[in-house]
Amino acid sequence: MKKEFIRNFCVIAHIDHGKSTLADRLIELTKTVQEREMHEQLLDSMDLEKERGITIKASAVRMIYEAADGEKYQLNLIDTPGHVDFSYEVAKSISACEGVLLLVDAAQGVEAQTVANFYLALDQDLKIIPVINKIDLAHANPEVIQHQIQDVLLVDEEPLLASAKTGTGIQEIMEAVVTKIPPPKGDKKSSLQALIFDSKFDNYRGVIVYVRIVNGKIEPKMNVKFMDSGKIYEVLETGIFNPQPQKVDSLSCGEVGYICCNIKDPKEVLIGDTVTTVKNSAQEPLPGFKKISPLVFCGLYPVNSKDFDGLRDALDKLKLSDVGFIFEQESSPSFGFGFRCGFLGLLHMDIIQERLEREFELDLVATTPSVVYKIILNNGEELEVDNPSKFPDPSKIAYIEEPYIKAFMIVPHDSLGLVINLAQAKRGIYISKEFLDQQRMMLTYEMPLSEVIIDFYDKLKSVTRGYGSLDYELIDYRVTKLLKLDILINGELCDALSFLVHTEGVQYKGRQVVSKLKELIPRQLFAVAIQAAIGSRIIARETVRAMGKNVTAKCYGGDISRKRKLWEKQKMGRKRMKQFGKVQIPQEAFRAVLKI
Repeated sequence: MKKEFIRNFCVIAHIDHGKSTLADRLIELTKTVQEREMHEQLLDSMDLEKERGITIKASAVRMIYEAADGEKYQLNLIDTPGHVDFSYEVAKSISACEGVLLLVDAAQGVEAQTVANFYLALDQDLKIIPVINKIDLAHANPEVIQHQIQDVLLVDEEPLLASAKTGTGIQEIMEAVVTKIPPPKGDKKSSLQALIFDSKFDNYRGVIVYVRIVNGKIEPKMNVKFMDSGKIYEVLETGIFNPQPQKVDSLSCGEVGYICCNIKDPKEVLIGDTVTTVKNSAQEPLPGFKKISPLVFCGLYPVNSKDFDGLRDALDKLKLSDVGFIFEQESSPSFGFGFRCGFLGLLHMDIIQERLEREFELDLVATTPSVVYKIILNNGEELEVDNPSKFPDPSKIAYIEEPYIKAFMIVPHDSLGLVINLAQAKRGIYISKEFLDQQRMMLTYEMPLSEVIIDFYDKLKSVTRGYGSLDYELIDYRVTKLLKLDILINGELCDALSFLVHTEGVQYKGRQVVSKLKELIPRQLFAVAIQAAIGSRIIARETVRAMGKNVTAKCYGGDISRKRKLWEKQKMGRKRMKQFGKVQIPQEAFRAVLKI
């Protein structure tokens, strides 16, 4: 198809503002999928996405639309996630487009991720079409939301009104896409430049590379070069997403699709790399993507040590399509060999762990998450510590720096006091307050990342009755005071439960952890002592009582010395069990500690 009749666009919005439902209506309108194959959230192909009702991976689909002017247009749509942990998926999708549909809920209005995603699109100089969705809701207020869009986002264009659930306004959205979003730039006759914006691993065909053709043309039997690694491959197949993969003869300038080159090693494909031809290759690679650094780190260990190689292969395959995820091998005295993994947030970590357990059938233990601290020693040496086990001797430390973020919270007026108290409890520093409308305002705070990653978002939702929203960005590192809190089980250090904590809350955190572990560790035939310690100083202790067993139940009457002999034997047995018995800590205990 001619480049003039191609439109590349994506749908961006805050969580649960109707992106995937709108994508369903657009697919239905263009009859891309037969009616019997249609179902809700069609582009959310992962079981986790369907169960949780959220989009985790951006998904592409090609649609053919006959416009009011009688011309047929090729529309390449990308449906994106809305959660802050998956903002890199939005950034990748935006780089493959010329325009976006910015969805805003007709009842909830402009929220934190609406603002963040809007500026991502604005930085790429894309055409932004605002759409007010869910106008069918009883408490919808599109007039107020329109003023919000114009005042907060400074968008002069009048938003389109739609209901993705009922199908209202879908035709108008399609016409706006065709008339307002510009066709792709580039030259079909120039040297091939294809941007890799995603990929996945197939057990039979190797790595399937998702590309956006910026210049030139790509077709089977062509020899191509990946410019970052310099590797050369023969293209075996080219295809499009319909939404299932469908073979085509070629992909040309402006189109979005995939290529198969029988690549067996996932590490050879880099998201953001440029694909070009071996003959008459491009002189310069495309700009690619801004590098994303993980913010949260934790250890993942297989329960069965035989699964170690399987875990490494599984992590390789997940990293292929996830630029925000990294890992490196490490060992633990408690769990043996495993991997230190980096994530963009706690939801990201939870999703990766669940995918490993489901898709690769692995049984895993996750350690307490932490952020990266910069530790400057007395000799001037700087260490980056993301694992409590690497924390140096306090006597050698000159000072410690921890990462700070700027948090943007959009909250109702009546929750203001509760949100301020929450932010202050998390060591937040007040920056500004901005009124968005008569019901809501945006609070800006600077606070330590370590205080935000675990439960701050959950508590924000709780104190605002579900109406609060959060977005944040990393700003800098600041001097702080930290201590390493160790957890001892029967006098033995459990390194998986150790974590770094600010000096202000160390006593409270220690008591919280040991109390929670007392609830969750099952009773043994011997008493189990749970202690929180800083160095050699114990700051909190709880004891899990031994299971009761009446060894004299069968004794009746007779000499008391017989009963005393049995009690003494029981006492010696418990003492021996305490010395040699192993305490099994359930995975629920680790997960509970994550929330403290």
